[in-house]
Amino acid sequence: MTENPDPHVVAEGLLPTPFTAAEIRDALRAGAVIRVRIEEPDGTTTERINRFSAGDDDGALLESHPADAPEAAKGARVTWRELQAHAAFPADRSTVATQMIEHPLGRLECRRYDVADEDGGTVFWFALAHPGMPVRYETTDANGTTRTTVLAILKD
Repeated sequence: MTENPDPHVVAEGLLPTPFTAAEIRDALRAGAVIRVRIEEPDGTTTERINRFSAGDDDGALLESHPADAPEAAKGARVTWRELQAHAAFPADRSTVATQMIEHPLGRLECRRYDVADEDGGTVFWFALAHPGMPVRYETTDANGTTRTTVLAILKD
């Protein structure tokens, strides 16, 4: 089998990703702080901080912590390719479309991925103007829907 020349394709049987590893690197290499809100089915809401630092050609340090507890930060080195692969969804149970959404970051053109699974599924919105993690995703299971929304992206 030959390797797919499309840098958006991580592996056979997976949909193309919204961003290449190089696009994610270019957006996050210099560092970024991303604030996210998590809304649980029971109404609980929390906020987390994801911080990218020490970026180079291969990857960066990704640290995460509750917004009100920076001392609880945990982190690990990640590669740009690993981050890209997080958005590589099975073609046989996923669909992709373009959608405009109203969002705390403004009106955003997104790639929307709907991924079905045995418990319900997850919908991901990746803003074309913000390479990296989805700006919103919603996971539905027997307990209800959990929504994660990016509130702010600050460049270091």
